[in-house]
Amino acid sequence: MTERILSIQSHVAYGYVGGKAAALPLQCLGYDVDLINTVNFSNHAGYGRSGGSKTSAEELESIFQAMESNGFLLDHSRLLTGYIPNAEALGAVKTLAEKLRQKNPGMIYLLDPVMGDAGKLYVSPDVIPVYKSMLSLSTIITPNWFEVETLTSIPLTSLSALQKALTTLHKIYNVPHIAISSIPLADWLSHSLPSSIRPPEDPASKNENGNKYLLCITSSSIHQQGAEGVEGNQLPISDVHAQYVPLIPGYFSGVGDLFSALVLGHYLPFSSSSSSTSTSASASASSPSQSPLTNAVSQALSKTHFILLRTFSHSQSLPEEERQITDDEKDRKDPMRKIKRMRGRELRLVQSIDVIRGDRGGEEGEGKHHHHRDMLPWTGFWENKA
Repeated sequence: MTERILSIQSHVAYGYVGGKAAALPLQCLGYDVDLINTVNFSNHAGYGRSGGSKTSAEELESIFQAMESNGFLLDHSRLLTGYIPNAEALGAVKTLAEKLRQKNPGMIYLLDPVMGDAGKLYVSPDVIPVYKSMLSLSTIITPNWFEVETLTSIPLTSLSALQKALTTLHKIYNVPHIAISSIPLADWLSHSLPSSIRPPEDPASKNENGNKYLLCITSSSIHQQGAEGVEGNQLPISDVHAQYVPLIPGYFSGVGDLFSALVLGHYLPFSSSSSSTSTSASASASSPSQSPLTNAVSQALSKTHFILLRTFSHSQSLPEEERQITDDEKDRKDPMRKIKRMRGRELRLVQSIDVIRGDRGGEEGEGKHHHHRDMLPWTGFWENKA
């Protein structure tokens, strides 16, 4: 029987962010996907101008109630939530998540706490306490580094800060699995990594912001009596893995939405390995030594990065006027300059169905053998002090 996913996140008419970045990949992996839109916009905010409306809490509740009355709401085996712009709407989603969890304690819930990036919030600040109250409902969360800082009030400026942030999420908020989707690989972080994960030292890979790499980290809680924290000689809080990818220049939208969907689509708990799930997702499983989380994130990281490479390659093939570099002053004077650039950087999802499905065969074609990146154990993570 095909599994069914309920996706609650943003919708745009043009482009691939939110639900449009998530639905096609999940469908390609063999899932039925039901979409509820938290906003209905013409396009994403990166274009500089857009039209549309936000879905109110009352409208969301009306949709939930009608779906429940019709008998097709509480049967979802998986839940995915993303961009929700205000606390009232998020509260309605929280109530639904609680009801779904009560109905099906084994439901897999991927909560992407979409709040902001690069030090800036792009939702109402009143969503923060609501997200904190929802964390214990989740199976997996996929915050970026800024969202980790926002949820834990811990600036990620050292290894000890990262340890404290993960401890807070696992022990205070009872999150079983964490995948931090993208952390700029600053010097302190690079030097903390074991040699098996650390990227090569190359002066050509440096710019004014440091290394041109992003790090993905997973952390799965270890339930052991006596594990009390990172100080002293206590047992580890969690099992930590990491992997880096080269940073692709320029601005892309919908990357986190795509990554989260692929994590959910590839997450196959051991207890359900014998059940009938997504055929493609099952077929793409990595080595048996990996955990369900690290396997899912390895698949998501590898596929997302390749789709970005394909998108970047397409953008570079466009006429010069459609691939000009970002210049805020020139963009303000000529809004179409920015619009053309953003249009050329929409995720190449339809053109990457082969990558999403993990198709193989044939020696030709750039998508046939994309580079797979396994999440690797961060040995000594909890022993190291910074």
